[in-house]
Amino acid sequence: MLNNPTKLLFFMTLVSGTLISVSANSWFGAWMGLEINLLSFIPLMTNTNNLLSTEASLKYFLTQALASATLLFTVIIAALLFNSGSSLGMNNVVVSMLISSSLLLKMGAAPFHFWFPGVMEGLNWMNGLMLMTWQKIAPLMLLSYNLSMNLFISLVIGLSVLIGSLGGFNQTSLRKILAYSSINHLGWLIAAMGLGENLWYLYFSVYSFLSVAIIFMLNTFKLFYVKQIFSLNYVNPVTKFSIFVTFLSLGGLPPFLGFLPKWIIIQSMVQSGLIFLVSLMVVMTLITLFYYLRTSFGAFMLTYAEPTWSHGLKLNNSSNLITLTLAMMSALGLLTCSVLFSIF
Repeated sequence: MLNNPTKLLFFMTLVSGTLISVSANSWFGAWMGLEINLLSFIPLMTNTNNLLSTEASLKYFLTQALASATLLFTVIIAALLFNSGSSLGMNNVVVSMLISSSLLLKMGAAPFHFWFPGVMEGLNWMNGLMLMTWQKIAPLMLLSYNLSMNLFISLVIGLSVLIGSLGGFNQTSLRKILAYSSINHLGWLIAAMGLGENLWYLYFSVYSFLSVAIIFMLNTFKLFYVKQIFSLNYVNPVTKFSIFVTFLSLGGLPPFLGFLPKWIIIQSMVQSGLIFLVSLMVVMTLITLFYYLRTSFGAFMLTYAEPTWSHGLKLNNSSNLITLTLAMMSALGLLTCSVLFSIF
């Protein structure tokens, strides 16, 4: 990307579009930022050598344009209601639901998730990473201005964790597995948002770090399907192990860093009396953990052929070193945080 000045330009406008949305003091300014962001991401997605990426960019454009149009018209209706002397405006339940729905469609939360796995399947790993992390920042931030824990939001949270868990259950594509995992994490993010601003910032930061760690590893080894994991026979066992430790951390297995924000959210939701919802979220997350474990099982358990000269940890390769560093941060993050908390 850095060697291509056009892509560098679009990447800069993509970042600036998100920053405009986040810092806007009106809904119209936020809409404008979202449009700049959308029109910058489309050229980054397209690849003339890959028909799937063209299909993905078209799907992405159509759904995002629909969401943007819904947001714009809803905001105009709210402004007209307010100017006509009505006391409703933004407090109208229908207006609030329409704005929330358009933002949920933009980020790909259930039940507006239909486009997300298909688009992910057509992207390379770097674009997929942007779609799973950076592209969610502006819609999440705008949703946090308008969010209240009502029946609609509770339904969205429940459906997101349900579809995110069951959708990835029978997938063989790693990109689709991560897409459904992202939908599941969105359920947790929206629940965290209803409890407090700091909680969803923490959850999103940890989720983004773990996504970067996993996608860096998958991109390094050019892995796109579950069956390709069995071709990693000649990769150093420590490196191989570290890849799948990060997978389990993203699933939220307790000794790892990914469990920390989930732990805090579970505690906050129990204190807020949302027992049924948090129980559903925990049970559904166990299913996501199952398909991560199934993906990792080949690396952890099966014996495989390995040449004798590959024994021992080799850190000459910079990508090996980065992989191990990210995996160690993922594996030991919860322990480090607990120690620091007890000290300070």
